Amino acid sequence: MRYYETLYIINPDLPDDDYREVVTKFTNLVEKNKGVVTKVDEWGMKTLAYEVKKFNRGSYVLLQYCGEPGITAELKREMSLDDRILKYQTIKLSDNADPEALKTEGDEGKGEVEGTAETAGETTVENEGENGI
Repeated sequence: MRYYETLYIINPDLPDDDYREVVTKFTNLVEKNKGVVTKVDEWGMKTLAYEVKKFNRGSYVLLQYCGEPGITAELKREMSLDDRILKYQTIKLSDNADPEALKTEGDEGKGEVEGTAETAGETTVENEGENGI
């Protein structure tokens, strides 16, 4: 399986229930497409570098998961259609990854993304464009 991470920014004006619904929606979408979520890291509210869809702030969420190549296309489609998502970007960290090893690594050492990318080798951007970060 390939190892990906998707960073997305959620509308800052959403109530907590709607915010939770968005995070759950994309986590479940990965699992529905036969992927394995290894980590969901909610960074909280941050100030954006520039205005996006008339917002200066947004809630950042980092989703790390393993899946087959087509999983990113479905995630991209759903994020593009969801008005609650301001921006997103998906990066492929590795071509061959063991989801169970990544889960235990995250639980034990809380491994950093930079360390994972270095050990995985080349990092490539899968999706970017109008909605990319």
